Amino acid sequence: MTDTPVTLEVEDGVGTIRLDRPPMNALDAAMQDLLKELAEQAAARADVRAVVVWGGPEVFAAGADIKEMRAMAYQDMVDRSRGLQDAFTAVARIPKPVVAAVNGYALGGGCELALCADIRIAAEDARLGQPEILLGLIPGAGGTQRLARLVGPSRAKDLIFTGRMVEAADALAIGLVDRVVPADEVHAQALQWARRLARGPAYALRAAKEAVDGGLDTDLTSGLTLERNLFAGLFATEDREIGMRSFIENGPGKAEFS
Repeated sequence: MTDTPVTLEVEDGVGTIRLDRPPMNALDAAMQDLLKELAEQAAARADVRAVVVWGGPEVFAAGADIKEMRAMAYQDMVDRSRGLQDAFTAVARIPKPVVAAVNGYALGGGCELALCADIRIAAEDARLGQPEILLGLIPGAGGTQRLARLVGPSRAKDLIFTGRMVEAADALAIGLVDRVVPADEVHAQALQWARRLARGPAYALRAAKEAVDGGLDTDLTSGLTLERNLFAGLFATEDREIGMRSFIENGPGKAEFS
């Protein structure tokens, strides 16, 4: 454990946002605020070209800090809920590829944090779910919205209404996670994915993420307009020139982007 419950470390173009609040990485208000700050740093830093979100080898995050929440009145949560959502939205809006490396439990706020990533790599023994209903609550950090968009409304309602956990294999089957690997390979594979994309064309990757995410929030015609504008805008970038020149001179897939 570090002295700080959330850290950002950068190496080889990859920023790792590490949750480190043993034993379960319970996401209290201080941790949420720090998560937002570091996500915004990762978004702004030029030396960060891809991001890994990891809770360590034992657990991703087992949800919010229930003891802290239990002491809150309605007025307290009215004030706090915006900061809660903003922290997770800051991760979702990082304009770079983001992968969640999920070991152990990703429940409640932990599952919602994983949903903010572009892909999720989970350990074979990982468990995911939205158990808020068992506390007389609903997900409040994006779970009702991002989960439904990812796995469909019926499956999202099943998980949210029952509060049940799903094993990694079941999560893969419904599209909640994208890869299932041995527990001791989760972090390494997440880094491998991030490092490969960190060498890619940064502006094109940013545009691709904006087009997909923005298109999901609008109608098809507006989404196509967004795509067209982003596509055309890439013709003003050096990466486009590098990629096309390399294709003509050396064949596909050999460009080295700056």
